[in-house]
Amino acid sequence: RGLEMCIRDRSQMQIVSLTTDFGIADYFVADLKASILSQYGSVQFVDVSHQIASHDIMQAAYYIQNVKKSFPVGTIHIVAVYNYYSENSKFVAIEKDGHYFLGPNNGVFSLVFDDLDHSSVREIDFGEELSLTQLFSNAVALISNGIPLEDIGPIVPDFQSKLPISPVITQSQIRATVMHIDHFNNAVINITKEQFDRIKAGRGFEIYYKQTDPIRKISNHYGEVAVGEVLALFDSTGYLVIAINMDRASDQLNLIKNETIQINFI
Repeated sequence: RGLEMCIRDRSQMQIVSLTTDFGIADYFVADLKASILSQYGSVQFVDVSHQIASHDIMQAAYYIQNVKKSFPVGTIHIVAVYNYYSENSKFVAIEKDGHYFLGPNNGVFSLVFDDLDHSSVREIDFGEELSLTQLFSNAVALISNGIPLEDIGPIVPDFQSKLPISPVITQSQIRATVMHIDHFNNAVINITKEQFDRIKAGRGFEIYYKQTDPIRKISNHYGEVAVGEVLALFDSTGYLVIAINMDRASDQLNLIKNETIQINFI
């Protein structure tokens, strides 16, 4: 639909970020990149990650939330995670804050954005049966050539929304959750510095990652404690992290995704 009318301006480099659960052992990522290049050759790819846990849209949303602000306006973000979530899987195109987002209509974008206007979400529909790579590559070519999203497809009537796992907050306690284990084996908790400081209100606190030996201090950096000691800090994304200086906290402390972390204010 309009693809053959595009005039390819190969002097303009289009940035395309890729976040997938394809892994790196197979040919899937190369196939996707090759398909995009065959439609629009002036592309600079940025691989956010191809090792999202299979079908884990919450992990994918966490990655996109934290990197999208670093990309220039006009970037196209492909989020290819849990692509075949139903028998009739649909794919959507979104324009938000000058960026474009392409991916399955499986709820991942409702986790990335909490203020998304659903009436602006378009289905990627070219009026014919296309493979996943063809869908994405055609959409990239259209957007890169300035074709509006209205020409990519109709408004999605059934945009899928998922609820994020949120901490349970009272005046004296926060029951949070390990939402991510990073490459260094640190445990990222779904509580932000703003939420923590608001409930803390100048009081002391105890962070229980096990029944005993709570953490009673927020560090500014890893080197504030001795090698091998447990610490808590807020990382560059603003989330609480439980770590061990120069060691692997998740392994050593038996912290896994979705485990509960309790914070008491005293």
